[in-house]
Amino acid sequence: MYIDGEGTVGYHEAPIPQLFIVVEGEGWVTGEDQKRISIKRGEAAMWEKGEWHTSGSEEGMAAIVIQSEALQPEEFMEVKEHA
Repeated sequence: MYIDGEGTVGYHEAPIPQLFIVVEGEGWVTGEDQKRISIKRGEAAMWEKGEWHTSGSEEGMAAIVIQSEALQPEEFMEVKEHA
């Protein structure tokens, strides 16, 4: 997916687990608390089934979004917790 500069993906609920991997540019993501967390190329965000979230970018961002009931990114990616 591509998010244009000053663009957002509206606040919505994940129907199944979703992995959002930034492949170009930078932007931000939120979880249910709607606190913006910066994200850039080479980083990813994970939302669990039922979790409300949104994403956006000031300059533009391209991302791959993977959805699957069997998604377990901790098996192949380093997990970083944000406070």
